[in-house]
Amino acid sequence: MLKLILGVISVGLAASGYAAEPVLDNERVTVWDTTGVMPPAQHDFVAVSLSRKGTAVYGHQGDTPGKTGARTVVVELKDHALAPIANATGYPLAFPRPHVKKLLENDKVIVWDYVWRPRVPTPMHFHDKDALVVYEATGALQSTTPDGKKTVNEYKFGDIRFNKRDRTHTELLLRGHAHAVITELK
Repeated sequence: MLKLILGVISVGLAASGYAAEPVLDNERVTVWDTTGVMPPAQHDFVAVSLSRKGTAVYGHQGDTPGKTGARTVVVELKDHALAPIANATGYPLAFPRPHVKKLLENDKVIVWDYVWRPRVPTPMHFHDKDALVVYEATGALQSTTPDGKKTVNEYKFGDIRFNKRDRTHTELLLRGHAHAVITELK
């Protein structure tokens, strides 16, 4: 099982316009960071265009993701569904939440567009789904667990994170901006 999940994933683009190797590959997803058209996808996918903030499209196996000259994060969805987990925390689910916009939903994913507001913490919430996050701004978010443990995470435009489910916390924008397209995996 993948142990290191929350680290920043470095991105190296091949001369062909898409990464020669995925920037993330685990049992749930394979993620590519591309500036061009990729070969046909091996799985259904979510494509997040970094040149058009707050957008995502859903594509099917065999489709050709990406657009020439446009930086796109392509999240290929592997056929590895997990059984739902119960929320016994007493806190609401991570999504929906105030100020979020649902971009799309189907039987595999729910994709959200979210902008954190300065000095406005999110409600304490429970993540019942694994989530792939594509950051579209640079800033620092403080995460606080119900027991008061605080962690500050710095994010840059284009950073990609995979977060495992079964987490409870609140988030607060400390500095900069924080905007992300978040793909929850069903």
